[in-house]
Amino acid sequence: MPHHEESNFSAPAETHTFSGLLFDMDGTIIDSTNAVIKHWSRIGKEIGVDPEVILATSHGRRSIDVLEILQPRLANWEYVCEAEAKIPTEFGHDAVELPGSRALLDHLEQSGAPWAIVTSGTRPLVTGWLDIMQLAHPKNMVTAEQVQRGKPDPACYRLGAERLGVKAGKGDVLVFEDAPAGVKAGKAAGFRVVALATTHSIEQLREAGADWVVRDLKSVRMVGWDKKAGEVKVEIADALVV
Repeated sequence: MPHHEESNFSAPAETHTFSGLLFDMDGTIIDSTNAVIKHWSRIGKEIGVDPEVILATSHGRRSIDVLEILQPRLANWEYVCEAEAKIPTEFGHDAVELPGSRALLDHLEQSGAPWAIVTSGTRPLVTGWLDIMQLAHPKNMVTAEQVQRGKPDPACYRLGAERLGVKAGKGDVLVFEDAPAGVKAGKAAGFRVVALATTHSIEQLREAGADWVVRDLKSVRMVGWDKKAGEVKVEIADALVV
């Protein structure tokens, strides 16, 4: 996890209104880095590629896209879904929830506010983690196998907004991301992005176009949900002072 001791995370709280919230999974809601390292180490041995080479570029990208380059014969959804389904069951003890995620997701789900998970992982991987870690399940999610191209292509976030009932082109959707590719995807979709400085440098997140950079989801609170108006009020505190 990056060190940001010299960074100034003390911006005053801001409140903004959105039609829906879209969350990346790994690095945003949970940190399964150790589990993913073990997963790719196993695959690396299987295909004869140094796991360090894989891990240098795999974060935030779909497994199928990584395999398309390294071992095309395994770049199919049957193999990827089967392999990723094993990660939570075999390496569940290697993952932790990131600060603030459980409280925020519970509040959103209990209030009925519109939120979804948009991830580069497959559905078996995402549901496996949510089950094992007993985190709130969204009514909608967009997973790797549901889009033709992964992040930084914006299609996944556009589809996420569509599933929340937000019309295409509306900028009042808030995306939560930790990876530059995901930040770029959210911005390319026309949405605002909160970047979490959990896995990448602040410079990388700012260069990708993040609207806010925070340490983690402890900086984010839902402060209101107007069902009739379809508006979620979100407070963002202690963001990076630029």
